[in-house]
Amino acid sequence: LCAEQSTIISGNFDRLQGENDIMGQPTELGILRYPGAQQAAVLGLTDLLVMASTSAKQEGASEGLRISHWEQAHGSGELVRVFDTSPGAGSALSVLILPPCLEQPPTAEQAAVYAGWLREQHQGGVVLSSVCAGAFVLGETGLLNGRTATTHWVYRDRFRSRFPAARVDTDRLLIDDGDII
Repeated sequence: LCAEQSTIISGNFDRLQGENDIMGQPTELGILRYPGAQQAAVLGLTDLLVMASTSAKQEGASEGLRISHWEQAHGSGELVRVFDTSPGAGSALSVLILPPCLEQPPTAEQAAVYAGWLREQHQGGVVLSSVCAGAFVLGETGLLNGRTATTHWVYRDRFRSRFPAARVDTDRLLIDDGDII
């Protein structure tokens, strides 16, 4: 699934790049490192996206991709960039990925910490994307209300119970709704 998401994102590279190319900035794709996020997925996505960036540059994209990791700063609760393939670049997020987790999906309380920031990012034009249980973090924003969403089939009933305004379709591995993937 991570490879499929990477393909969709890199397939939309021209659209994403067009938004930043005017300013000569790389297109930034961020990954949210929330407590319990599967680090293998975070690092695997990072590797896939770095490869997509390298490929795009070889095909003539001027700036490529900027891959970043975001997490809560200790003490302040502010979300900050903690990893960056292009430190000092002036770009802003274009896509933010919420990776899967290894254990149980984040509780409502754990996910609520990110909800306001994610809504702000989305309102600012950032495409939000979740993988598996990352959909629980995305669900806390309310942005899935009235939309079709997917998660791991093991979590289907829990997701439906927690987010009754979202339509759950676990038969589909990937749902690309434009501004939410």
